Amino acid sequence: MNISLRLALTLGIAVALSGCTSDLVTGGPLIRPGEPQGAIRVINATNGQLHAVLISTCSASTYGLNRLPSGMAIPSGGAYSFTVSAGCWDVSGGTLGVGDARGRIQVAPGRTSSIRIY
Repeated sequence: MNISLRLALTLGIAVALSGCTSDLVTGGPLIRPGEPQGAIRVINATNGQLHAVLISTCSASTYGLNRLPSGMAIPSGGAYSFTVSAGCWDVSGGTLGVGDARGRIQVAPGRTSSIRIY
């Protein structure tokens, strides 16, 4: 498993057990009150399912926690959209035991920005 995905999963377990909700660990809220919104569309361009999509503000120290609904995976060729506040976001998508890919994306108010995970 890729080190960053393993780290994110480990941090997620630690946060759940400790009750800690630091934005630096969780990646921050996807929607910040009072800010204009847009969307991030994650497109799975791999040959397998994406089991985790980590999204964080660009200023966070980690990619945060898995933002997919519990038990969901994005199938090969599929996509999933997340409503977020406009601004800079770091996105990482991966499959447990295989690895992950990541990128940085800028979301404009009222627009959907797409990122492909290869």
